[in-house]
Amino acid sequence: MVILSVDYGDARTGLAVCDELEMLASPAGRIYESYEPKVIAAVMEVAEYCKAKQIVVGLPRNMDGSYGPRAEKCAAFAKALEEATGIPTVTWDERLTTVSAHRALNDVNVRGKKRKAIVDTVSAVIILEDYLKSRK
Repeated sequence: MVILSVDYGDARTGLAVCDELEMLASPAGRIYESYEPKVIAAVMEVAEYCKAKQIVVGLPRNMDGSYGPRAEKCAAFAKALEEATGIPTVTWDERLTTVSAHRALNDVNVRGKKRKAIVDTVSAVIILEDYLKSRK
């Protein structure tokens, strides 16, 4: 099943998608928008293009597992996305994915403006990889 992953952010939203066999997560772009209805519309376009059957939205929980204001905002976004698309949408714990994304980008020596442009997409790939591992 094709699954679309969303790393929802205030200014940038990263996207990733997996193949039908759920083996490979790949970057699917980023959205430079802060207005939630426009972000939802852009995610809908990508979901339709990729023929996604499920959407996974990263949920930034606190290190102790509790939910803060950002997690509540992402959960509300996931609910609005599901209502708008009709595609089943789940949230997935994304603790430390941005840290992992920065480490991965350090390993390949991506710095400065290039890093800022792709870190959200790399985070979306990591969220999707973690979610796919849990399904196996």
